[in-house]
Order: sequence, then structure tokens, then C-alpha cells
Amino acid sequence: MNGLLQIAIKLLANDRGKFFTLIVGITFAVFLMMQMTAVFSGVMYRSGATIYNVGAQMWVMDPSVNVQTDSIPLPDYILDAVKSMNGVKYAIPFFSSGGLVKLADGRYQSATIIGLDDATLYGRPHMLSGNLYGIYNNDAYIIVKDAEYPKFNNPTIGTTFEVNDHRGVIVGTAKALVGGLFGTPTLYTTYTRAIADLPTSRFTTSYILVEPKKISDIAAIKARVNALGYVALTQDEFISKNKNYYLFKTGLGMNVMIMTLVSFIVGLSIAGQTFYTFVLENVEEFGALKAIGAKKNELITMIFFQSSVVGFLGYGFGILLSSLVIGLAKLRLPEYAALVTLQNLVISFVMVLIIILFSSYLGIRKVIHIDPFDIFRG
Repeated sequence: MNGLLQIAIKLLANDRGKFFTLIVGITFAVFLMMQMTAVFSGVMYRSGATIYNVGAQMWVMDPSVNVQTDSIPLPDYILDAVKSMNGVKYAIPFFSSGGLVKLADGRYQSATIIGLDDATLYGRPHMLSGNLYGIYNNDAYIIVKDAEYPKFNNPTIGTTFEVNDHRGVIVGTAKALVGGLFGTPTLYTTYTRAIADLPTSRFTTSYILVEPKKISDIAAIKARVNALGYVALTQDEFISKNKNYYLFKTGLGMNVMIMTLVSFIVGLSIAGQTFYTFVLENVEEFGALKAIGAKKNELITMIFFQSSVVGFLGYGFGILLSSLVIGLAKLRLPEYAALVTLQNLVISFVMVLIIILFSSYLGIRKVIHIDPFDIFRG
């Protein structure tokens, strides 16, 4: 069998044009599939930026919340009720909302404003410059230094601005674990200042962040919160809820799926047609092998081996090209949200396997029906 596989490789590499075309076709298909799925993964990851950055084990919210940006205020008594529940180590209020900021040059810029609990500053970002406790100063804000930072005219410590006609002062810059998705800079301040500077409804708590005493207490806390008519989710559950909304309730998931399928069909058609043409041009060689005693299953193995070599080379080159493009794009475009994950790699690998099987099937159908007598008679 090793000898037959060597012959299969020689037959494949002998026609360099078709060999190259097969690899390029699959490479291009994998590249497109990786790009689309990587962009989708990056968008989903960044859409949950606040959830990742805060890092709370549990989030209590209104049942109508679909995504992290749905800041539906909770009544004050819910916070007191959650604090008194068995199994709760502590519970703190959390404020998140959008605000319109007037910069020093008179230009307006929308921003995401997060109010941290005054007593604990739970969910605070990692400081790059300035003092975290400067957030307690009058009018103090901390700005996240990410891709959206220049939209604030690259502020430094002491830069002033206005939020809803209230004065604000930058007292530090910080680094967030995950950059935001929606193109707005992020400002951190205290909970008290956030609800004072921004227009709010009668209730002001966007979410309640809960730390359970033990992991086993989570189920009981959920049940008690549900009895109050509200929802308690773990961090992973909230992230999943956030992703499912964009995937199933917006056009984003469908659009990405369609483009991924188009990429798959392109690779399938190019590889299938080219490989079938390759088999037709080498039908005499396969017939000669059959005449000298090669069994049907050995010929099938040869065909499958040839398509596998082409498929896995194309997969490798496609992943390499996609990773290079994503890496270069992120160097030039900090807002670029593509993210290569294990799930993306598996999806592309499965689709390449289907392309390999389809191409092999087309070739096998032709080879197993070869009559050596017809070959030699011709």
C-alpha cells in the first residue's frame, strides 16, 4: 500500500497546474470561512465587554434584558432583598448608561459611562496612569485607553469636559480586559456621581452584582430572585444570553452564516470539479494499476489520500493566510474585532473534510468503473 500511496502523490504532483489550483481553491475557501467566523466571534466577544470587564459571578436584572446595554432600572428594594438572601456574600449596585459628553473644543462625543459602587469600586479597571482613589475627587472620571480613546482628543490627567452640563475631570487612564464594540469611549466614575450627572428614571440601579458564598449557593439565589419576579444569571449565562440575542434576534448571525456557506460552496465546487478533471486525465494510469492487480479498495484509498493531501494543505495555508491578515489588520485598525477561536478552526476543518469527501466521491465513481481492457485496447 505504501508504494501505491507514493504513486498517488507522484500522479498528483505531476500535474502542477491542477495541483496548485486545487490547493488555492481550498485555501481561498478556508480563508473566507475563517474571516467570516472570526469576525463574528470577535463581534460576539466584544459585545459582552462590560460583562467580561466587571467580572461579577452573578448578575441580577430585569427579565426584559436581552443584552448588556439594556440598562433597565431595578427598584431599590431588590438590592435590599438580594443582600438579605442566604448564600449571598455581598451584593452591590451597578450603573451603566450612555451619555453625551461635550469636549473642551466644543465637540460632542457619545460615551459609555459606568458607575462603580462607592464603597467597594467593584468592577474597576486596571489603572495605567493616575490614582484609582482619585475617582472620589469632585467631578472625577477615569477613561479607558482603548481604540476609542482618540475620540476624546487623547485626554490627559486634568482634562475637563461636560456631561449633561456637569463638569468632569479626567483623573486617570485605565486598561479594560475587553474593548467595546459600539465605537464609544468608556468612562468610569462612582455610582453616586453617575446617577447625579446623567438623567435617570425614578430607579437608578442597572444591575445588581452578586458574589455567592459558595458555588452551590447559586441555584438557591436564582430561585429566590425569580420568586421576586427578576432574573439572576451567572457570568457565563449572561454572556451566552448576550450572544444568543445577536445570533438569533438580529440579522448578524444569518448574514455571517450565508457568507460562510457561500465560501464553502466556492471551495466545494472548485475542488470537486478540478479533482474530477484530474482523475479523468489520469484514468489510464488508474486502469493500468487495476490491470496489474490493484484492488478496488486500494484505488479508493489512493483517491482519498490524494484529496486529503490537497485538502489539508489548503486548510493549513488558509488558516495561515487568515491569521496573518487578521494580525496585520489589528496592527493597523485597533477597532478590528476579528478573533480566531477553537470553534472557528473546528468549523473550517469540518467543512474541509466535507470538501475532501465530496471530491473523493467524484473521483472514486470514475475509477471503480474503469475497465482495464478498454484502456489497453485504446
